[in-house]
Amino acid sequence: MIIHFLRENRYASYGLLVLRLYLGWQWLHAGWEKISGGQFDASGFLLGAVEKMTGEHPAVQPWWGTFLKEFALPNVEIFNALIPWGEFLVGLGLILGLFTSYAALMGLVMNFSYLLSGTTSTNPQMVILGFVVLVAGVNAGRIGVDRWISRRAGKSSVKNSDPNALSESA
Repeated sequence: MIIHFLRENRYASYGLLVLRLYLGWQWLHAGWEKISGGQFDASGFLLGAVEKMTGEHPAVQPWWGTFLKEFALPNVEIFNALIPWGEFLVGLGLILGLFTSYAALMGLVMNFSYLLSGTTSTNPQMVILGFVVLVAGVNAGRIGVDRWISRRAGKSSVKNSDPNALSESA
């Protein structure tokens, strides 16, 4: 019932717009601070996460810590570009309602990456709100650029006059 409401209800799209704008601003602001601040360096964060994978009850699970130590740290320059631009573009996508579901999904991937690395901050709240936007699907971008993209895609797609006919490629 709630999922149907989020996905279908016109008034839900207004609430989703508010969620999108809030989440989008959080991501856009975080990314822009890193981009405009000059030299963003994720190595300190990654090293801190690797240190948290020890002890009886580690904050970072060994499998994730191993990934960070063996892959992320040696390729920290790639992550130094991906993190700020990823945050910025997720924020921009959510604010504009452009590829909304994809932007929400990538935001969730980043949130879970931060959580798996042993940080909490606003990530749990952003995960919950991100899931609401993601579950809402197309309705989350109804008030945004996605609306015009889907209309344009609908006009350019070829309509089959016989719904029972199979395409030649099938």
